[in-house]
Amino acid sequence: MEAYCMKCKEKREMKDVKPVVMKNGKKASSGTCPKCGTKMFKIGG
Repeated sequence: MEAYCMKCKEKREMKDVKPVVMKNGKKASSGTCPKCGTKMFKIGG
């Protein structure tokens, strides 16, 4: 899944993607950037 990395300032394919449910009940995905290792987050995944 592709998400925006705030540190690299580019869209990248997330590594170690995990499904997450936010407090309001919406689905999201959490992972890490393969280049710099920063946490990435995408709502609606």
